[in-house]
Amino acid sequence: MTAIAILLLAAGASSRMQGRDKLMEEVEGQPLLTLMCRRATLSGLPVFVTLPSLSHPRADATGDATQVPVPDAAKGMAASIRCGTAALPAETEAVMILPADMPEITAQDILHLAAHYRGPDSPILRATAEDGTPGHPVLFPRRCFAALKSVRGDQGARSILKAETVQPVSLPGRNALTDLDTPEDWADWRRRR
Repeated sequence: MTAIAILLLAAGASSRMQGRDKLMEEVEGQPLLTLMCRRATLSGLPVFVTLPSLSHPRADATGDATQVPVPDAAKGMAASIRCGTAALPAETEAVMILPADMPEITAQDILHLAAHYRGPDSPILRATAEDGTPGHPVLFPRRCFAALKSVRGDQGARSILKAETVQPVSLPGRNALTDLDTPEDWADWRRRR
């Protein structure tokens, strides 16, 4: 299973956080980015994390993850996906792409999704909420890498999902959906916990 790499997307600008950095918000006594890198590492899979630059304050929060700078991070999520996919080792058979602002994704969720991978001919695997609503992470087999390296804009890899067979993989509750983009999202989430 180590032929699967995890790509944590952490190069975004947190533009809707009114001056705060959502990835440095505290969760379980540590920055969210530290927690997400640790959970990804606990899966035993190699972990790569995109950053706006290697000197960005987030760089100190990535633990053992391999850091991937994204010089054109301001161009949106696609820039992170392009740089992150290009940085993967040649032996990587599949990449699990996970936005780093999803605090309910656990190491068990990551392993559950990875366990559905069936080799080179595997469909794309997309995590869903218990009710079937599509979310993250999404696991792309190697045949998708060329397309991932050429995605554009802030739509991420949606165009690839439309062109390929996608198998839903259910995760508990709303784990696959909970992402926190605004101070209000954070306040609501903390209240619910």
